[in-house]
Formats: sequence, C-alpha cells, structure tokens
Amino acid sequence: MSAAKPLSLALYAGATAAISPLAPLILNGRARRGNEDVSRITERLGRASAARPDGPLAWLHGASVGEGLALLPIIDRFRELRPDVGVLVTTGTRTSAEILRSRLPAGAVHQFAPVDTPGAVERFMGHWRPDLGVFVESELWPNLIGRAKASGARLALVSAKMSEASFRSWRRFPRAVAAILDAFDVILARDEAAGARFAALGGRLNGIWDAKLGAPPLPADEVELASLRSALAGRQVILAASTHPGEEALIVRAFAGVVRQDALLVLIPRHPARGAEAVDSARAEGLTVARRSTGESPAGAAVYVADTLGELGLFYRLARVAIVGGSLVEGVGGHNPLEPARLGCPFVAGPHVDHWPIYGDFLSAEAARRIDGAEDLARVMSEALSGGLTDMARRATEIARRRDEDNQALAPRLLALLDR
Repeated sequence: MSAAKPLSLALYAGATAAISPLAPLILNGRARRGNEDVSRITERLGRASAARPDGPLAWLHGASVGEGLALLPIIDRFRELRPDVGVLVTTGTRTSAEILRSRLPAGAVHQFAPVDTPGAVERFMGHWRPDLGVFVESELWPNLIGRAKASGARLALVSAKMSEASFRSWRRFPRAVAAILDAFDVILARDEAAGARFAALGGRLNGIWDAKLGAPPLPADEVELASLRSALAGRQVILAASTHPGEEALIVRAFAGVVRQDALLVLIPRHPARGAEAVDSARAEGLTVARRSTGESPAGAAVYVADTLGELGLFYRLARVAIVGGSLVEGVGGHNPLEPARLGCPFVAGPHVDHWPIYGDFLSAEAARRIDGAEDLARVMSEALSGGLTDMARRATEIARRRDEDNQALAPRLLALLDR
C-alpha cells in the first residue's frame, strides 16, 4: 500500500484498534459455540504456538477447508523446488485445521490466522516475518495485507474471486480497495468475471488461475475403505456429498421412490454438526438410518449419515453416483465437481452452481447431469444402480485430468517472487 493511507483505511485501523480489547471475549464466545479451537485462541490474537523455521518463509493463507486443500499441491511443489524455503499455512476455521493436520507435508506449519486488529497483526508478522505471502480467493484483510506489504514481503492474490455483491460494496471505497490491491505483486483471478471486477477496482491483473482446479484427488484411509466394502457386502452406494439444509429432504424423497435392498444412500452434510438433521430427514420418509459419528454400521440400514470430517474421498470411491450438494438450493453456489471426477465417480448436480463455471464444461461434454427436482433425481439414481453412467464418469475424469495439468505451473511462478 502507498504511504498516504486513504482516510477509510485509517478509520478502519482506528476502529479495529479500539475494539481489539473485546477480541478475546468474542473469540471465547465463538469457542463456546464450537466455532473456535479453545486451545489455540491465542493464535487468533497473533501469538504463535510454533517456532519460525530458519531461512526464507513462504506464507500461504486460505479461509476455510476448500481453500486450504487447494494449497496442498502448491506446497508440495514448493517443497520439491525449494526445500530451503519454510512453509507456514494459515486458515480461519476449526474444520480446516483438523483436516490439514493430517495432510500437510512434513516441515509445514499450520496456524490460525490472526484477527484483523493492529495488535494481533503486529504480533503475527513480528514472529513469522514471511518473505512471500500467498492469499487464496477473497481474503482482503486491510491491516494484515498492509502490514505484510510494509514488512517487505512479496504478495500474491491467487484464484481471486469476487461476487457481484462484494464488488458493489468495495466500489463505495474506491481509494481503499485500490490501495489494498496495489499491495499485491501478482493477482490471478479465478475466472474472467472476477478478473473484470478486480481490474475495475484498480487491481493489476496478471492472468486467470483457479486454485481448486489443480488439487490432488481426495485421500481415503485404505483400512477404512476395506472395512466399509466388507460391511456393505456388495450393496450399491448412492452418495449425497456436502449437503445443505433443504437438500437432504429432497434427496431422501427421491431415494425412497427407488429404494431397494441392494442400495444404500450415504448422506454427508457439509457441516458434520447437522448430522441429526440428516437423520431426521431420512426417518421422515420411513427409512432406516445408521449414523457414522456414533460408530453405527451401515449394514441393514437404508440410509447412512456420514457426519464426519475428511472422508469424502472414501465415499466417492464407493459410490455408483454422487449428488454434489450446495446445488439443489439457492444461496450456496454448488461445490467442487472435480472431486468426484478425479476419482472416476459419476456425478450430478442441481441448477444452482454459479460458483463453479467448470460445470459448463462437464455438461456440454455430457460428463455430468443437471437435475431438477426429486423425480428427475430418482430417474438418475435408478440409472446409476443399473450401471448406466460409466461413460459419463470416463468423460468427467478426462476433463479433470486436463484441467489439473493446466494448473501445475503456478508454484514456480510464485517462488520466482522470492528471488526478485
């Protein structure tokens, strides 16, 4: 950011400084509701719980699970190309921290991102002193970005997304957003529409790149996979992945119309805390239910609620077809279609997938299906149980392979910033 800070940013800094004494109270309240890790709240206040690695440090930040997972191939490539560079990963949610704990490579450090108050940011930056900062998607925190730039770190905003509503909000503060975007040495927008919005706000766009198009296939515990296959004893799995309120009821209604003894519907709520709601939706249709979080077996149940973390890869490997959630109701925008495609699992989605333009590629190539309502979904379920979607899955896997290959060159480009 320039030395002459816009008045709106100065007011923001003053306001966040004024309310910073309340930050511990707010964080503790969030912890009581299960939204913060009580044992690591000090990290949110900028107090590190790990030592800084020696030598140059690359800091990568993503808000939540999807952004954190999208960082993994970049981190692996960093470690391969520059083993002398330490890696710090920050995220903002408990779920992301729990999933990354088992997936970050050796030597990479995870911390919770600091709240955007001047004191927390100063403590964070004073300890970690990153040489490179990579922000994924839309994390435009003024204090954090301004302090990182002032420290001399090279900064990149990658897979940058911006909704129309956010664009309209930022346009009310043109000097502020221009100053924030000016801090970045590289800006890669997630798609053309986002690129146009960033450019209109004063950002120097360097290209298009979508972080989630280059992620590795979701992992699966081989022991659990073998155990589930044994428990299923040849039954065919229909998977509803990352579902949201209102979706489970529609899906179980469709399944109730085609239910048969050799079929099992697996419901995976996007947020595991909603497991009880998913159970209730299935029971409302008169279906027998087992729940994974309580250790129940799917044997004998018509519906299995997998209200656990980090197991999507497990069930994509078992499914005859996957319904990708967040697409059947308005307001979510869909979830990542590349996750089932990479694992050869045929998938369908509802009409609300505006956050994922790549759905257009899948649909035009007949590599996925759009579904409209329970009757349409019931027909797709019946077709999948009859083995009729294998060609669709093959085409989807090929699209995913090509798109992932196109996204392998980012890590060297970011590392080049370190050597400027």
